[in-house]
Amino acid sequence: MEKIIIDENQFLRTISRISHEIIEKHQTLDNLVIVGIKRRGAEIAELIKNKIKALTQTDIPAFDLDITFYRDDLQPAQAAQTPVYRGASDFINIQHKDVILVDDVLFTGRTIRAALDALVDFGRAAKVELVIFVDRGHRELPIRADYVGKNVPTSRSENIQVRTMKFDQCYEVALLSK
Repeated sequence: MEKIIIDENQFLRTISRISHEIIEKHQTLDNLVIVGIKRRGAEIAELIKNKIKALTQTDIPAFDLDITFYRDDLQPAQAAQTPVYRGASDFINIQHKDVILVDDVLFTGRTIRAALDALVDFGRAAKVELVIFVDRGHRELPIRADYVGKNVPTSRSENIQVRTMKFDQCYEVALLSK
């Protein structure tokens, strides 16, 4: 069973709200770098970057991050296959930068832990802030987002699917029940 919990209008308003929150929290945007976790986190990061540029005329450096080799939660069947690393879209040194890390769904926290490990390859950031489009709870690690699009309490048998234009030809969020 599927229920749309965020439609396209709500989706784009959420991008706008998060972008405004980032602008308000930082006196200057000169030291920011936006990093999107591949796949859908990267597309959400691009939307935020573009909204911030439209609002402030500041083009914040950004790149997409593949965390494949940093994960510790691959299932045995997945681990037996050779994982494909698609790399980062660019190499940007984040040394002494304020990094805005973006992902679509926060669940156990393991994806974010892997992303933090991967970020070390790009330098030592002064600070890392986390943007999550949907926080569904069930954390296994002490990770909390600085910016949250929507909190959606779920059961373990439910899933959240963030859909983006690039991958799904729409902007919406669905709650999937088994």
